[in-house]
Amino acid sequence: MDEAIASLGFSRQRLARIDRFLAEKYVEPGKLPGTLTLIARHGEVAHLGITGHADVASGRPLAEDTIFRIYSMTKPITSVALMMLVEEGKIALEDPVHRWIPEWKNLGVYVAGTIGQGFQTRPTAAPMRVVDLLRHTAGLTYGFQLRSNVDAAYRARKIGEIEKAGTLEGMIAELAKLPLEFSPGEAWNYSVATDVCGWLVQVVSGMAFEDFLEQRLFAPLGMVDTGFHVRDGQGHRLASCYQPTKTGGMAVQDDAATSSYLKPASFISGGGGLVSTAQDYLQFCRMLANGGTLGGHRYISRKTLDLMTANHLPGGVDLPAVSRSLFSEAAYDGVGFGLGFATTTRASRTLMPGSNGDFFWGGAASTFFWVDPEEDLIGIFMTQLIPSSTYPVRREVRTMVYSALDD
Repeated sequence: MDEAIASLGFSRQRLARIDRFLAEKYVEPGKLPGTLTLIARHGEVAHLGITGHADVASGRPLAEDTIFRIYSMTKPITSVALMMLVEEGKIALEDPVHRWIPEWKNLGVYVAGTIGQGFQTRPTAAPMRVVDLLRHTAGLTYGFQLRSNVDAAYRARKIGEIEKAGTLEGMIAELAKLPLEFSPGEAWNYSVATDVCGWLVQVVSGMAFEDFLEQRLFAPLGMVDTGFHVRDGQGHRLASCYQPTKTGGMAVQDDAATSSYLKPASFISGGGGLVSTAQDYLQFCRMLANGGTLGGHRYISRKTLDLMTANHLPGGVDLPAVSRSLFSEAAYDGVGFGLGFATTTRASRTLMPGSNGDFFWGGAASTFFWVDPEEDLIGIFMTQLIPSSTYPVRREVRTMVYSALDD
């Protein structure tokens, strides 16, 4: 085993201390229910570490095949799906979104007003384009930002909530009634934009969005446990989800035994609706790390992936220069945003080990992944605690993984 790990350029002893650290700092004190850390390099798994429980009350241990809510780790999958259609010439990044959603043609930018009193708007300086959806510069938002009157309007209409209600079609219709936070292309704001990307996949392909993902990505990649609900007979593998308490412990946020994920969803969320396993998500990451191909099947081209993982923020700046929102799925300094992923532009400014050009994202329940092409390295971290900003565990895990490199 030591020889196999060494051949992948890692120290076994240094990898092993990741699990000890997670157990001692987070799991044993009751801050996290359990953790799964999967590290791969040169196409092979170098480390699979598991601590704690999938369900604390029953004592059910977390396992290699545990099913997790991956929330916003859905976004890169949806973005790849839309870019597959771009490659086929069926939609273009420069297309105005209203070409595909006609009722959005006259969206305006918020000037004044509140819920129930109407909104004053001004015309956009430029039309919203498909690229704006992929890079979160569309002027859309999330209600949980708790920052503006537009955010409040999203909350009132239950748009973009973690527990999904209604339908994707209904959300598109509701968004036509609301103003934008800013003119498209002028700023970055974490938002429901990737849900809209899922709607575009459905409209452009003529297939239900969930069917497109299953046929074009999940089935050929062998992602047999990934979907918008837990498959029949697999409910015993779903982890419970938790939230922190004021005393430093945690309480159940979504019990696996009664979770809404045990039945088909009405709202098919390309921004945050999937459940998956670490092994399934590894298949998706392997495809990305391999330049868009896996097992002899090409999903997207290498040059398309290069385009997706480049920094597309206006002026090529880092996120702090143009971000309107606070979020916890990435560090701020030294990080840009591409078409569905954050990307490291200046590793030294992040103040943690990594490489220029690595790309990544995370989910609301503190899950996280990254792909480092320079080191040919994949990292996947799974747990279930909302919100993801509770602990700096992502930074700690990344630091310890790179600290275990021996070559």
